[in-house]
Amino acid sequence: MSLPEFRLLRPHAVEEAVMMLERHAGNIRVLAGGTDLIPSMRQKLFEPPYVVDLRGIAELRGIRRQSDGGVEIGALSPLSTIERSVYLREHFPVLTEAAGTVASPVIRNMGTIGGNICLDTRCLWYNQSLAWRKGCGFCIKKDGDLCHVAPGGLKCWAAFSGDTPPALLCLDAEIEIASINGTRRMPLREFYTGDGIIYRKLQSNELVTRVFLPAESAGYRGVYRKLRVRGSIDYPLAGVAIAMKRSNGHVSEAHIAITAVNPAPLLVKGASELLAGKMVDEALAEAVGDIAARTAKPLTTSALTPEYRREMIRVFTKRAILAAAQN
Repeated sequence: MSLPEFRLLRPHAVEEAVMMLERHAGNIRVLAGGTDLIPSMRQKLFEPPYVVDLRGIAELRGIRRQSDGGVEIGALSPLSTIERSVYLREHFPVLTEAAGTVASPVIRNMGTIGGNICLDTRCLWYNQSLAWRKGCGFCIKKDGDLCHVAPGGLKCWAAFSGDTPPALLCLDAEIEIASINGTRRMPLREFYTGDGIIYRKLQSNELVTRVFLPAESAGYRGVYRKLRVRGSIDYPLAGVAIAMKRSNGHVSEAHIAITAVNPAPLLVKGASELLAGKMVDEALAEAVGDIAARTAKPLTTSALTPEYRREMIRVFTKRAILAAAQN
């Protein structure tokens, strides 16, 4: 499958990049690592006249400790840099563990933290060649008006399948978004919409530039568990992240988030309250797993059944809680 024809733009500063996005809004795509965009363009999911290559913007790379104890991560920082960071592994381990599960070493060297946050939603009916999709009459996410996952519905149920966003949700991360009007910060938990088509609150003339981890989230014990067909390369079919703090053997605070089983990564509501002040045992971990399984709404967006993926959210949540309590 060949790439469509496009013009490649190569800015060297954020200000230059957002001017290009503004000038070509609606007709331009952003290239960070290209690990998702390029295959999608080959499948003719995207055929933009312009592509803006961010790799020349040095200021968007790197992990920087802040004076207040927090951390700033440039959106172009490779996932392998996140995975190997000694400081992040010590203070924000759930993030390094999640980053280390993404695809393969080659992909982690190319893929970026910003790209993983902005990853397009995926579906068995969507991520296919043009000929395949044409034979199925297309779908509501691209070129059609029918959702094959939930026929008759007007909502797209394509699943968000990034590995690092659930970890970032557990750490109460914020992101910086730039445009020609300046920059704004927003909590990552407010970035996703829950719709498979318009899945993020990012305009065509805006760019995610930085990720911020607050000092208050440092020191949490972190675990990430991921279901995939193969031991590497594959996207998650179910993923669970947990960040936990304990005091005198009791849970003082905990956050759990799931991915790949909804159109957005989600914090599991009620899990923190159930765990707070208690000692972790099998029964408690199983009860929280039940809550996580109810939060998951997997449909037929992959080759595995929704029932199996929901059950694995339950199992992985239980295992992650027990593992975090033993660290």
